[in-house]
Amino acid sequence: MPPPLQAQRLLLSHRRLAPSHRRLFTVVSSLPSAPTLATGAVPSSILSIRESLLSGERTAADITADYLSRLRRTEPSVRSFIHVADAAAEREAEELDRRIATGGREAVGPLAGVIFGVKDNLCTANMPSTGGSRILDGYRPAYDATAVRRLREADAIVVGKTNLDEFGMGSTTEGSGFQVTTNPWDDSRVPGGSSGGSASAVSARQCVVSLGSDTGGSVRQPASFCGVVGLKPTYGRVSRFGLMAYASSLVVVGCFGSSVIDTATILSVIAGHDKMDSTSSSHYVPDYKSELIPQDLLESKPLNGTRIGIIQETLGEGVETGVISSIKAAASHLEQLGSVVEEVSLPSFCLGLPAYYILASSEASSNLSRYDGIRYGRQISADDLNELYGGSRANSLGHEVKMRILMGTYALSAGYYDAYYKRAQQVRTLVKKSFNEALERYDILVSPAAPSAAYKIGEKINDPLAMYAGDIMTVNVNLAGLPALVVLCGFVEGGSAGLPVGLQMIGSPFSERASYDAAVNRLCLPDGFEASRIKFQDRFHGVY
Repeated sequence: MPPPLQAQRLLLSHRRLAPSHRRLFTVVSSLPSAPTLATGAVPSSILSIRESLLSGERTAADITADYLSRLRRTEPSVRSFIHVADAAAEREAEELDRRIATGGREAVGPLAGVIFGVKDNLCTANMPSTGGSRILDGYRPAYDATAVRRLREADAIVVGKTNLDEFGMGSTTEGSGFQVTTNPWDDSRVPGGSSGGSASAVSARQCVVSLGSDTGGSVRQPASFCGVVGLKPTYGRVSRFGLMAYASSLVVVGCFGSSVIDTATILSVIAGHDKMDSTSSSHYVPDYKSELIPQDLLESKPLNGTRIGIIQETLGEGVETGVISSIKAAASHLEQLGSVVEEVSLPSFCLGLPAYYILASSEASSNLSRYDGIRYGRQISADDLNELYGGSRANSLGHEVKMRILMGTYALSAGYYDAYYKRAQQVRTLVKKSFNEALERYDILVSPAAPSAAYKIGEKINDPLAMYAGDIMTVNVNLAGLPALVVLCGFVEGGSAGLPVGLQMIGSPFSERASYDAAVNRLCLPDGFEASRIKFQDRFHGVY
């Protein structure tokens, strides 16, 4: 195995021909039944559900039945879920209807009737919680992760547990111990990872929103590949209690939605200090959606005075030309809305990838020692303790997990600690300093969320270093602990409907509102978006 620092020299080299230049326009609704908030607004599924529920137009049972029906029709192809809690979801919906009938609007929370999926590395009471690993096959926690509990308390309904790369280690969801999830835009392609199941479930409308986790891009890259909105909050913004973290200093709980307003609504519910997580922040939690009031975009110049920096290092060698074209077109549209857009150089940007994999693997070698086959999960029969430990892990952990544990143990070992782990921590400090300096001059930094659109299943599974290189756009944000939002900004050639491209918007710590403000209803999409959406829906006979 080559030393981990060799990953620094790897970038994706394959490219596609750039699509012809296309005129831009403001995003139109892909959910025509949802209410539009203002001219050009992206509708909110959450607001639509709440309005129909409280007006008596629909019941929670009807809404749940519709989503479960769509899930059953699409799941054989998409395979987003490891576990579907259909009976429990139906019971929760019936209870909601009873409370509304007796108590009215005041009897239910702000997310009443909203169906959500949970990445399977977040604990859920009385449901399987495996982390995508066979070593936890059959494990059912006695408690909910804090983020899950807060959504339940707001009366959202858990529909099931979504698939992921084992313990969050991967970028394609091919590394799950159970199944391979596909991309709803083209089922021959990956949905991204490690939160690929959560992204696919929202993209295929199997649920309204979903929770994921982001250690080095595991929410943002799948959001880009699947054409949905994905949020990675500031480190500490959301409690990590109940999350099976493999790299505790990097990972955060994030979320997916079909609109910016939906993810803002979810963040308002799950954010805030938690006494069960000493790393969670007591920083004030605003109502993120309250100020997201769409305006008449091009006439009102809603982004007037906003300074936006495009990270130069993310538009160079190894990035597909179609992706670069989409990002530059998005930047042009942001200028039309009144913002000042300039290129900014972050010299330490290319150093983040090798530093990230050293630090993440080192933390994994420590964190994953708890999975020993004794206290919970799968256990083999053995005559002595060493054989029990070794056999349980050898037979139940996947190749990628074993490789990262070995890499991390190597980096932490005597004689190599200073050369790898200590140096990676020093690079992390440089990366954080570089971002902080840039964010003193700019309100938001933007980049692609990934150097390419979704690629074919199996294309990179046997070349882990090339797969790691695909994380170059996202890992620096985790090293710096910053918030980032990914929104759809265009399409490139591929599949029957084109493949989505995501724009990553990075802000200062706890400035999630600034990214939302720039993103809500101000996205730019190429001509042909509506045609691509129709093709996408038709591929599964309208079930999406």
